[in-house]
Amino acid sequence: MPSETGSVATPVERLEQALTQKIEAGEVELPLLPQAASQVLALAADPASDAAKLSSLIHRDQALAAHVMRIANSPAYMPRSPVVSLQHAVAMLGITLLSEIAFTASLKSGAFKVPGHEDDVKRLWRHSLASGAFAKEVARMRRVNVESAYLCGLLHAIGKPVVLQTVTTLAHGQRVTVEKSVLHGWVDGYHSRVGALIAEQWSLPKQVAAAIQYFEDYDHADSFRQECLLTCAADRLASHLLEPDDMPEETLRAHPAFGELNLYPNDIDQLLNRKDHVLAMVNALNL
Repeated sequence: MPSETGSVATPVERLEQALTQKIEAGEVELPLLPQAASQVLALAADPASDAAKLSSLIHRDQALAAHVMRIANSPAYMPRSPVVSLQHAVAMLGITLLSEIAFTASLKSGAFKVPGHEDDVKRLWRHSLASGAFAKEVARMRRVNVESAYLCGLLHAIGKPVVLQTVTTLAHGQRVTVEKSVLHGWVDGYHSRVGALIAEQWSLPKQVAAAIQYFEDYDHADSFRQECLLTCAADRLASHLLEPDDMPEETLRAHPAFGELNLYPNDIDQLLNRKDHVLAMVNALNL
């Protein structure tokens, strides 16, 4: 197949063409939102929900219940005494925080798996966790909805493991080897479009869908610009925490998203002072 310059496309170029065709046709195989995660989201959005309903929901999934108990007992949540039951966990942490933990634990089991790319997936998952935790810190500072901000941060790059899986499958079928740098470039370049497909399939809240699609391009967001800005700031803070060589502090501080959020240098100081706390959260939730 000739490329735009008239020359014959290389195998890697043909692979990228196949990837873009799949995305444009909406034929990317998307992960299902785990049932428990879907039910936790619905419960969290229901003003009539209570601690008993949440405990009962988590109890139905033994693996999820075990994960939630382990996280609730981790140093990040600093229980004064060991948490011995889900009811105790709700009493100690509150329904909002426990919903967050249950959703996150359930999500990991369903959406972040790409056989053969375990290291990449682990890195993506830790970044998502750190982004979610930093999004909460920024939301508190800006006095906006903390629970919504967490979901935006946690899910902003949900398309990345799916792009990784799609390319891996296509490459195997076409017997093409892709260099890591090229693969990572495609993951970074196409994830927001795939993330938008996932947001639609999972019926995610509109502000979360907007953050997924526009956090890197917030000037083009038609709505929920503040959520997109906040998610962008959280993403950069997470990069600085986990990969400081790629995101040094001076680069972080110079990012325009902070100024647009009306965050001043001393506000960024406060956010950076929360790095140890955020890292503890990442380690607690990194199942």
